[in-house]
Amino acid sequence: MGYVARFGHVVRFLAALLLVLTPAPAWAAAGHQPWTGTWEAAPSGTAPALPGAAIRNVVHLSVGGHELRVRITNRLGTAPLHLGAVTVALRHGKGPDAAPGTLRTATFHHAPTATVPPGRDLLTDPVRLTVPAAADLLVTVLTPDDSGPATQHGTALQTSWVALVGAGHAADEDGSAYRTPISNWYYVAGVDVRGSATGSVVAFGDSLTDGTGSTHDANHRWPDLLAERHRRLGVLNAGIGGNRLLRDRTGPSALARLDPDALDRAGARVLVVFEGVNDINGSPTAADVSAYADAYRTLVARAHARHIRVVGVTLTPYGGHPAHTAAREAVRQGVNDFIRTGGAFDAVADADAALRDPADPVRLLPRYDPGDHLHFNDAGMRAVADRVSRVLR
Repeated sequence: MGYVARFGHVVRFLAALLLVLTPAPAWAAAGHQPWTGTWEAAPSGTAPALPGAAIRNVVHLSVGGHELRVRITNRLGTAPLHLGAVTVALRHGKGPDAAPGTLRTATFHHAPTATVPPGRDLLTDPVRLTVPAAADLLVTVLTPDDSGPATQHGTALQTSWVALVGAGHAADEDGSAYRTPISNWYYVAGVDVRGSATGSVVAFGDSLTDGTGSTHDANHRWPDLLAERHRRLGVLNAGIGGNRLLRDRTGPSALARLDPDALDRAGARVLVVFEGVNDINGSPTAADVSAYADAYRTLVARAHARHIRVVGVTLTPYGGHPAHTAAREAVRQGVNDFIRTGGAFDAVADADAALRDPADPVRLLPRYDPGDHLHFNDAGMRAVADRVSRVLR
């Protein structure tokens, strides 16, 4: 890399650090805090509706606050979504029980019911409830009738609960009516808080970000582990298993979903892009490295237009996986060369260097491999969080 290119890369890197380390403005400290995203689940597909049911979604917050609001989504639905009730509460224990005294009814323009048009999200009114960092929040959604395909996030890696006969149970502190466990999130796409947070980081990617390979019900996805290191920053997980950079697959492509899943999120200050391996190992394979470069430049330009800095994460090895071939490995190497030296990103987190086996660099280190040679176990997730954390300090 030439001197001018290296200098430009350093300037962008320092700008990213300055953005993250800048304290909240004085007006925020004075009690007029803006909204900050504390949790996200990007819509990934649909599931059959559960008419009459109350769905108690368990979501793990990153930062806390004294007030919150919830984003209810019908983005992938085909009919109006009727909401009979939405409640929030801190979770008590490990099941569907609410902590005594914390359950609140969420309203929409001061009404306890609402209708969400197809293709849209709807924010609740602010809810006065103090929530600590790293808390589990229960978001219960009662759907009184069949509103068509339910927008969901399919790989929650978190047990939530359903009361199949939900009428009258959305406001239950006692979770005994919630007898059916589920492993996806229904209708809930985000939670924002008002508090002392200085903004949010959006982790934008595929199953490697979504958490596949990590321990169920443990919050060991790398964005969760990143949040443990940066308690003044909200960390939002916009990963979708199977997602692609260049074309729709599971969920809309990264280019198509950038605004609703990342740039539009409350308090977004940094975008972390870890996406592209499914374009390489999927069918059809995207083999033109310049297409990836153009897509990354587009993501960065759109984020910069919103004053959001962008960290690029190198694509990790997957030798030994059935989809791996020498030709696809050459594409991965070319994409990583661009991420490292192409000058598109404000900073680079080199996950490839952190997780590859020095004795066989096309493969993950065995201690990070859950057995499928593509995803990461908890230790691998921690290694990715460490690399991303370095460029946020």
